[in-house]
Amino acid sequence: MAERSEDAAISVINLRVSYGEREILHGITFDVLRGETMVILGGSGSGKSTLLRTLVGLEKPSSGEVWIQGVNTAKISEREMDAIRKKMGMSFQGSALFGSLTVGENVALPLREHTDLEDSTIEIMVRIKLGQVGLANFEDFMPSELSGGMKKRAAVARALAMDPEILFFDEPSAGLDPIIAAGLDELILNLKKAYSITMVVVTHELASAFLIADRMVYVDRGNIVALGTKEEFRSSTHPRVRQFLDRVPEPEVVQELDYLQMLTGDHTSKRG
Repeated sequence: MAERSEDAAISVINLRVSYGEREILHGITFDVLRGETMVILGGSGSGKSTLLRTLVGLEKPSSGEVWIQGVNTAKISEREMDAIRKKMGMSFQGSALFGSLTVGENVALPLREHTDLEDSTIEIMVRIKLGQVGLANFEDFMPSELSGGMKKRAAVARALAMDPEILFFDEPSAGLDPIIAAGLDELILNLKKAYSITMVVVTHELASAFLIADRMVYVDRGNIVALGTKEEFRSSTHPRVRQFLDRVPEPEVVQELDYLQMLTGDHTSKRG
């Protein structure tokens, strides 16, 4: 059986996750080292989102181990998991800001829920966190008044509210134009430089992944098929990794396109 590394902030050992009788993750094993940024790559339906949800405790493993900062979260109660979550921050794909609360109130929410800090102290911390993500003086704005990129930054500020040891991102660049996405990548890099924080980022954006990652793991059909540095990924000869990196469509997609072209009489498209 695999052993967890002493240098790991997160150790996943033979992890299996099932929904009913359908197994989604098939015995996954890998480590995330302290202070590194691990990017989880994979196509739609690969299991990468299930993996992320399991790491943050939103899904329970069918079997296997998930060690977070030295605690096997697969074996603890929900109350004990809540204590672990206080050391983690999560930036969700759709930002998940509460529309009825101001930006400042959204960022303050974890502090009000999990600490006994005075309101004046919380207000100072909210301003600091918003300043760190480039949203100084936006605490009184409503989420509806923010652009997509600003909402993402506000979500990061909320994830940072409790000064987490581990920060999780779910598709941070999804839905953003390339310029705004690049700014978010720079924010992630700056946060790492400032805090030496451990980060786990789920994304399918290759430009972002190769910029922010220390190492990357590729999940395919519930299995890890590649794990390594950016340089190792670029030179990978694994067929599924190459297909993903080279943006080669699945054979059934090509067949469907050929069939549609036959139906419409469109024979102008040629593939070399």
